[in-house]
Amino acid sequence: MILVVAEQRDGTLNRATWEALVAAQALAGADEVAVVIAGSGIDAVAQELAAAGAGDVVVLDDVALKTYTPDAWVIALRAVIEQSAPSHVVFAHTYQTRDFAPALAARLRKPLITDVTAVNGTGASATFTRPMFQGKLAAEVKPAGGGPVFVTIQIGAFRADRLQKGSVASVTKAPVSLDASAIRQTPEAPFQEAKAAVDLSQAPRIVAVGRGIKSQENLPVAEKLAKALGAELAASRPICDNGWLPMERQIGSSGQTVAPKLYVALGISGAIQHLVGMKGSRTIVAINKDADAPIFEVADYGIVGDLFEIAPALVAELEK
Repeated sequence: MILVVAEQRDGTLNRATWEALVAAQALAGADEVAVVIAGSGIDAVAQELAAAGAGDVVVLDDVALKTYTPDAWVIALRAVIEQSAPSHVVFAHTYQTRDFAPALAARLRKPLITDVTAVNGTGASATFTRPMFQGKLAAEVKPAGGGPVFVTIQIGAFRADRLQKGSVASVTKAPVSLDASAIRQTPEAPFQEAKAAVDLSQAPRIVAVGRGIKSQENLPVAEKLAKALGAELAASRPICDNGWLPMERQIGSSGQTVAPKLYVALGISGAIQHLVGMKGSRTIVAINKDADAPIFEVADYGIVGDLFEIAPALVAELEK
C-alpha cells in the first residue's frame, strides 16, 4: 500500500496534494493508495479527497493538530504509518513537508528521497529521479533497507489533471493520542516574507519577466499583460536580485517551483536554474529576441521578437 500525506491549511487543500496522488498512483501500479490528512475540524477536506476516489481517507482530527507544529505531525503520522505499514509514504515537496518529513523519517529510521521529479517502475523495484546541483544533473535513486520509503514530489513534476478517479472512497477517523508536553513548539502565524507575499505555486496563470525587461521602469509592460490575463507577476532571479520585484516572486531553483496552466515568459533566456522552477507548466509561451534562447526548447509556443512590441499587442487583443 502507498500512503499519501495530504496537506491543508484552514480547511483548504493544497493543490500540490493532487500532484502527489498522481505520483503515488504511478508508483503503486496495481497496489492500493490511501490518503491521510491531519488537522482539526477537517471533515469537509476529507470528503473532498474521498469524492475523488483515489484512495481511502484516514483522518487525524485533534485540537492539538489545529495549527501545524512539526512535533505534533511527527507523533500523529508515526502512529498511522506504523499501524498501516505502507511500502512508501508520499508527500508534496512543500515548505511544511520539508519541515517535518526529515524528522518523521529519522524517527522511523527509514530513507527519505526528496524533490522527486519522476517515478520509474512500481513498488519495491521503483527508482526515483531527483535533481542535483541546482538541476544541472539528475540522479536515479533506489532506496535500500526496506520500507516504508519516504518520498517528496517536486511541485509541477506530475499533472494533477491526470489523477485516476474512482468511486467515492471511505473516510475513517483514526484515534489520535497526543501528549501536549511532547509538543515543543508554540504555533504562530504562518511565515510570510512580506505582507503581500504570494504563493505562486497555487497560481493558475503566471507572467514572468527576465533580463529582457531591461529596467525597473519597464515593468508596467509585464504588469499590464498579467492584469489582462488575470495572472500573477513573477520573475527570474536577476530581476529579484536587483530589487525590481520582491524575492517571493522569484521562480527557479532558489525561488518557487510552479506549475500553472499558463506560463508566459517575457525576455527570459531560460537558464537551467529558472527552467527547474517552471518546466512543469501546462502551457509555456516564450517571447524573446534571441531565436536560440534555451527557453524555446521547453516552450509550447515561441515568439521571436521584441517584447515591448508584442506584449502591448497581446494586451490590446485581450482587452477587446
